[in-house]
Amino acid sequence: MDWLIIIVVALIIFGGTKKIPEMARNLGKATGEYKRGQMEIENELKNSMNSSAPKPEGQVDYMKIAQDLNIDTNNKTIDQIIKEINEKLNRTPETKTN
Repeated sequence: MDWLIIIVVALIIFGGTKKIPEMARNLGKATGEYKRGQMEIENELKNSMNSSAPKPEGQVDYMKIAQDLNIDTNNKTIDQIIKEINEKLNRTPETKTN
């Protein structure tokens, strides 16, 4: 807290009171850009971890299909995702036969 007071006093002395809102705005923008970049890197790492797992031959990658169709997959089961894919493609769900 002491450092914050010292920084504010130094800004007033050297920068003047007119530049403080501009500096605060720039600091807010920089913080937002940093957080967006951090989230982007985390998402990139998650996606690379998910895509690097080998899929057994013949298995359908429903997550990839859902992403290609712009279907939100967060907090959904694979059955819900398959249902939404079929709805988007105007198809009836495939039934499993034994």
